[in-house]
Amino acid sequence: MKSLDKYSLTELKLIYRILHAHLPQDPELMDSELLQELQTLLQRRAKHDGVDVSHHAQWSSWLNDAPGLRGSQ
Repeated sequence: MKSLDKYSLTELKLIYRILHAHLPQDPELMDSELLQELQTLLQRRAKHDGVDVSHHAQWSSWLNDAPGLRGSQ
């Protein structure tokens, strides 16, 4: 099995957005170790790209810039 950092950034963002959107319906996701690790990885990459992840609009914009699953970034 690949570690999370071996998947394309586009795919990781998509999975995170889908899981995060389901938090209201499935609050147990808040305790998911996988979701926490995915968020940590994405926040690290966003910070590397100059994003202030504590600023919701910047974080959201960075997460949503992926147009689809066209390959690795």
